[in-house]
Amino acid sequence: MDPREAYENFEYEFLSPRAVKSRDTKGRRKPVEPCPLRTDFQRDRDRIIHCKSFRRLKHKTQVFLAPEGDHFRTRLTHTLEVAQIARTIARALCLNEDLTEAMSLGHDLGHTPFGHSGEAALNEVSPTGFKHYEHSLRVVDVLERDRRGLNLTFEVRDGIVRHTCDPLAATLEGQIVRYADHIAYMNHDIDDAETAGILKPGDIPAHILEGLGKSHSDRITTMICSLVRASEESEIITMEPEIKRLYDELHTLLYEKVYYNPLAKGEEKKAKAAIIRLYEHFCKNPDKLPDGYKNWIETDGVERVVCDYIAGMTDTYLISVFEDIYIPKSYK
Repeated sequence: MDPREAYENFEYEFLSPRAVKSRDTKGRRKPVEPCPLRTDFQRDRDRIIHCKSFRRLKHKTQVFLAPEGDHFRTRLTHTLEVAQIARTIARALCLNEDLTEAMSLGHDLGHTPFGHSGEAALNEVSPTGFKHYEHSLRVVDVLERDRRGLNLTFEVRDGIVRHTCDPLAATLEGQIVRYADHIAYMNHDIDDAETAGILKPGDIPAHILEGLGKSHSDRITTMICSLVRASEESEIITMEPEIKRLYDELHTLLYEKVYYNPLAKGEEKKAKAAIIRLYEHFCKNPDKLPDGYKNWIETDGVERVVCDYIAGMTDTYLISVFEDIYIPKSYK
């Protein structure tokens, strides 16, 4: 028996009957030979970690555009926090941690530069619209590995595309990722907003702090424990009603105080304008696209290819391309 088979047997012995077992995956779109060491979900996790889109997340905005200082979250650190929270929940419920981790690590691979403002800009100009969760699936299915895709399992792909939108993911592990994403960003955005001076003492009502916790760690612990208690006997991943009420109230407050705050979003109009201008420029001048993108215009259409190119940019690279096209250079 090789290590993979031994671990697959371990899953049947120790995981909940509700857990997705690696051996029971619905499979990949293109069959592959089994790995002697890793289960299919462990293999998916590794494929995601080693792909280019994952590495680019370190230079993509989470909430604060181009912040000064090294301690603000990026899309990559957000992704790692989501994976940690999701694994903790999955372990407590005896669900499949490897599946949960793979979904978590891949859930934001399709995010644009400049966070949700970049997503809104592409959604505004693209004829077919643009949603980051749909593009994350396109990244793993099509764009990675020079258009060969990562060929992930059905369960991981489902968890990636369903981490934000309805209907719920087909697996409990995928539903965990949806909550883990919210728990991660709500709490680290409080931390970043306090660092930036946008959230002041007293901005979060005392009853929310008393109910959820006064510290970053305490709030995450409260939310995770509530999920675990409420989901042990439930057919879906859910939260206890009182904690869910406070959780929703905090979520609404963050939109009012942080996500729509003019100080936090002061550069958002500029970011959206830059993305829209680059989109229009490359649609009018597709010959200016890199060769790796020009080659796919005939099959995918210029608008789709330009979206792929811009969505894959990091914040710094987009600024560099914009300056190269639109900003006059000094004579040397």
